[in-house]
Amino acid sequence: MYILAVDTSCDETAASVANNDRILSNVIASQVDLHKKWGGVVPDIARRAHREQIGPVIKEALKRARISIDRIDYFAVTQGPGLALALEVGISEVKKLATENGKPLIPVNHMEAHLLSSFAKNSKGKTARECPTRRDLPALGLLVSGGHTEMVLMKDFGDYELVGETLDDAAGEAFDKVAKMLNLGYPGGPIISEFAKKGTQGKFGLPIPMEKSGDLNFSFSGLKTACLYKIRDLEKTSQPQKDWVYDFCAEFVESVIRSIVLKLKLAVEKYPVKSVLLGGGVISNEKLRRNIVLEMKKSDLTVFYPYNKNIFTDNAAMVAICAYYMAKRKDLRIVRGKKIVDIDRIPNLDIKA
Repeated sequence: MYILAVDTSCDETAASVANNDRILSNVIASQVDLHKKWGGVVPDIARRAHREQIGPVIKEALKRARISIDRIDYFAVTQGPGLALALEVGISEVKKLATENGKPLIPVNHMEAHLLSSFAKNSKGKTARECPTRRDLPALGLLVSGGHTEMVLMKDFGDYELVGETLDDAAGEAFDKVAKMLNLGYPGGPIISEFAKKGTQGKFGLPIPMEKSGDLNFSFSGLKTACLYKIRDLEKTSQPQKDWVYDFCAEFVESVIRSIVLKLKLAVEKYPVKSVLLGGGVISNEKLRRNIVLEMKKSDLTVFYPYNKNIFTDNAAMVAICAYYMAKRKDLRIVRGKKIVDIDRIPNLDIKA
């Protein structure tokens, strides 16, 4: 089964070719430089860039996979959630390709794709780490990205329950906003994570978000506000930023990690799962992954995450994997023939949908 998948959910134009659950190519054209001066993603700029890049990206994905488009069995595309103006570019292009080639179209939920990203294998059918199987289900998925922070109980492929979500800012948004407060640039996650490695946490008294809420939801707005006031106080002193910024980043990262790990711990105590699946760009943070693995060992739970760092952030390989499992179970969302034209973006698509 050959699948050509596309993702234009935010600010990366991505295309991938998979043979069943093996990733043959994974091409990503980033728009970071276009959005840097604005300190965040500008939807209209993102749409324009997607339109310019989508053709070449798809062509490159086919080239790297060494396969012609007529051999593709299914076309897949992110339907949502995501930026409406960005989503429409990928959907429009894939609808055209599926129609021209007379093949089915698989509309994919972006968060389901993050959830299943650990199931991806390389072109030789191997992974750098152990890959989950159906024997590892039910599993608890922890998805931490720029726009989402949520926990999903995965009972089986296609059978999900959202058990925890962010009430305001996602973790990735908090990283970007705090980086902006510190004038560190965009995107904030990689910068703050690197600065944190050079610092020592525990000097500023930053709160642990939702530490005593008792539920499985997340909230990072309070931490963001605490950071704002603390940074203002620090800037009023004669101490230059270079003397405290590493320590501040270290404490901010520690607060986010402790909040996430605490919620995950509560979740695995509540739900009898066999493993934990990690997905989303913020999972790229090595300290976060390490802390999760160590905490889950106490419960004898295996933690799975993608074999390649390019599958943490937004990408089309995870869309292809999700599409593969949808095709395998003959998911009712798969569209054929004249009905393909009816496929439309769903910016606020829920993982249960």
